[in-house]
Amino acid sequence: QPGKNILAGIVVALALIPEAIAFSIIAGVDPRVGLYASFIIAVVTAVVGGRAAMISGATGAVALLVVPLVKDHGVEYLLAATILMGIIQLILGLLKVGRLMKFIPHSVMIGFVNALGIMIFMSQIEHIFGISISTYIYVIVTLLIVYIIPRF
Repeated sequence: QPGKNILAGIVVALALIPEAIAFSIIAGVDPRVGLYASFIIAVVTAVVGGRAAMISGATGAVALLVVPLVKDHGVEYLLAATILMGIIQLILGLLKVGRLMKFIPHSVMIGFVNALGIMIFMSQIEHIFGISISTYIYVIVTLLIVYIIPRF
């Protein structure tokens, strides 16, 4: 069904552009880096083949993890780190480490995803309002003190 595949490709491309730019900003790299990387990921996935409903692209978790790398060493090390991550994933896949996921409670996975969302949101506050993140941390700590201490 080439018509459905073309429509799916257009939808994914339109959704991928803002996502790639946003994750590039979170990672602290030029948005063009994210756009080029997303294009390369799409081409490699199309050539190598994927699975139905498999999503290949940038994620917020990876964007947050590469921030220290980019800050300390620059974009030059990002490609090497990405290739190393892929090799590690291949090794873990061959060793079938994914079977251990059944031992991680569902509540832990939900907590991870929620914390990831909060971290992405917090990393963008400075860009939205032009205020440093430490200001918001002080406000949150103050509110927690005001609401939690009287309860004890």
